[in-house]
Amino acid sequence: IYTMSITAHIILILEIRATESDIVGGREAKPHSRPYMVSIQFQGQHVCAHCKKGPCTVVLGAHDISKKEKSQQHIEVSKYYPHPEFKEFEYDIMLLELKKNATLNKYVKTIGLPKKNGKTPANIKCVVAGWGQTGDDLPPSNVLKEATEKIQFSNECIHIWGEHFKSDHMICTNFSRKSGGICQGDSGGPLICNTKPQGITAFTKENDCNNPKYPHVFTKVNFFIGWIKHTMKQ
Repeated sequence: IYTMSITAHIILILEIRATESDIVGGREAKPHSRPYMVSIQFQGQHVCAHCKKGPCTVVLGAHDISKKEKSQQHIEVSKYYPHPEFKEFEYDIMLLELKKNATLNKYVKTIGLPKKNGKTPANIKCVVAGWGQTGDDLPPSNVLKEATEKIQFSNECIHIWGEHFKSDHMICTNFSRKSGGICQGDSGGPLICNTKPQGITAFTKENDCNNPKYPHVFTKVNFFIGWIKHTMKQ
């Protein structure tokens, strides 16, 4: 799972049932160009968001997670805060509290939250990023990868996904097979639009994530700003 840091010791992630993480197609990111990216690991392995099978560690400042880079910081998770209304695809977001503050530097930085009532127009280009498989039955990528997707009209998302898509707290994107994008299990990864994390990867077409007929769906971050701030104050 790949996540974005909210403060020096709070990580915002999406919780979903999948167990692996994928960026199909796309390109290798310039090393350390996205210092807000975080790999969540269990026993040294990159894992899915809901890693409650045991204590998880976040790895910050990484580009190649198969190596012990000098830029990396490894910090254990002390508490998990799933949204109280979470159920399957609904309110699929969680905060992680770390045992100690991260050290902010050129390799590890926070990313600002979007405005609570802000809107992201259709056809705006956004970037998704993460570590993981690059296609069905292919090994995961050790280096951070990224791809470009565009915001789709909510009506189109509703038309395709029906009751699974809730426009108040979800957004979706369109993409091409050539450009690629998120895939099954790419949960928790950010959708960055105009330098802000507007979305968190939610779900795609099962076993057919690179089918342009099915928009990729993300949790809408600005809908949860109030909950995020309230939880952090606790």
